[in-house]
Amino acid sequence: MQARVDAALEAKAATGPMAKEGGFAGMSDQPTPASIAAAEARLGDIPAKKVKVVKYAMARARMADIAGEGKACERALAVVRYTVGQ
Repeated sequence: MQARVDAALEAKAATGPMAKEGGFAGMSDQPTPASIAAAEARLGDIPAKKVKVVKYAMARARMADIAGEGKACERALAVVRYTVGQ
């Protein structure tokens, strides 16, 4: 599911406006899905509320999976799918 969320964020990023690179661009590791989502939220491509909903639901899904609570994990993933339009 994380790969699908990442792909949806990347697809959304590709269709929106480009932001100017910061002064430290290229000096560290590749951007993370979270940093891409934060940048998209700042540009207005993805509403900040939607980013928060996806982050929280993914965290709930991971915790439920670790705890062996399959139904809770699926419910959290359903929220993610709905929020990112998958």
